Amino acid sequence: MLRINPESGFFEGARQVLSPNCDDRPLECEPELIIVHGISLPPGEFGGPWIDQFFTNRLDAGAHPYFREIADSRVSTHLLIERAGAIVQYVPVHKRAWHAGDSRYCDRDCCNDFSIGIELEGTDTLAYTDAQYEALCRVVHALRAAFASLAGAPVVGHSDVAPGRKTDPGPAFDWDRFRRQLAASEVSA
Repeated sequence: MLRINPESGFFEGARQVLSPNCDDRPLECEPELIIVHGISLPPGEFGGPWIDQFFTNRLDAGAHPYFREIADSRVSTHLLIERAGAIVQYVPVHKRAWHAGDSRYCDRDCCNDFSIGIELEGTDTLAYTDAQYEALCRVVHALRAAFASLAGAPVVGHSDVAPGRKTDPGPAFDWDRFRRQLAASEVSA
């Protein structure tokens, strides 16, 4: 079972790559939403050091033409789930990661304040892997076990909180499959 250390806010067993792109949540603000994103750097390519470098402000703008557009961005996420299902953590879960940008959910702005961001290594159009669905279910269970405020929290896409601006995790993410798998893994847990 995947667990979160309540003192540090880190997932036990996840690879840690600390991002400076985070800060404290507003006072008395607990996470109440889980947002699923999709990322690949360069677009459509997997593996390599680029995502780690992007979330730690070390992306070499000259390494790929696309990187010139994003190298100065100051963004982060709490977690990344790689194609093989490995989990990387950039921001402790009790901190605010800078993942959702200009966003709104259920008449509340600034979703970063009250959400957990989970990146899946992928694209809008290429199917996510079995290992990623399994890891995502384990992560959601661990989050719900660690935070009472997340016990029944919705899991939504970046496109749901920033419609028209963002499309991820895209049509390649099978929401029905994820929900079925999450429900089945709750029963067996």
